[in-house]
Amino acid sequence: MDGQIWDALVDSVKNACTAGLEQGAVPRPVIMPLVGGELVGMVWARPFTTSEDALTGIAQLSNIAAAAGADEIVLAWETADVAAACDLPAVGPAPCLNLVRAGRDGHVLHRFPYTENVVARGPDGTASVVPDWLPALAPQPGGDLVAPVQAAVTYSFIPLELDHPNPFGVTVVLMEEDGYKVRLAETFAH
Repeated sequence: MDGQIWDALVDSVKNACTAGLEQGAVPRPVIMPLVGGELVGMVWARPFTTSEDALTGIAQLSNIAAAAGADEIVLAWETADVAAACDLPAVGPAPCLNLVRAGRDGHVLHRFPYTENVVARGPDGTASVVPDWLPALAPQPGGDLVAPVQAAVTYSFIPLELDHPNPFGVTVVLMEEDGYKVRLAETFAH
């Protein structure tokens, strides 16, 4: 992936995080698989019911990358949100938006910490927050990943063995049926 695509993905995820926080919610983890430097699309994790379900739901983001034959992925998540959903300790700065850029030969962890400026509170107690983005931390080649993200990275590069004439298409349909939000790039939507 060239630098221009990387910058666009970082901006897109940061903008989505900002919009979500302003609405009182942190965006769910999202995976962006690439094939030959071309973005396949974006897939957001399905809603979670328990910590075990959250671990599974995040790890299963890998299915879309494996089905597409991705040679690179970017996976984004918010530190405190994933720690709470998975009942894991928060690792690294929090609040923080994390992006891991991974290929078959390794990964690099990128962290974008921010402070939360509460601008309003809803009647149900949810806070509308405007993030104040702090300077990005230095990229960490091989940086430690939380368990479900590490699983998603690992399984993204293990081909799915589906006895179907269109394994990618059937994977998209199955993921959507399971509650994942799938937005494919035009090239891969056919």
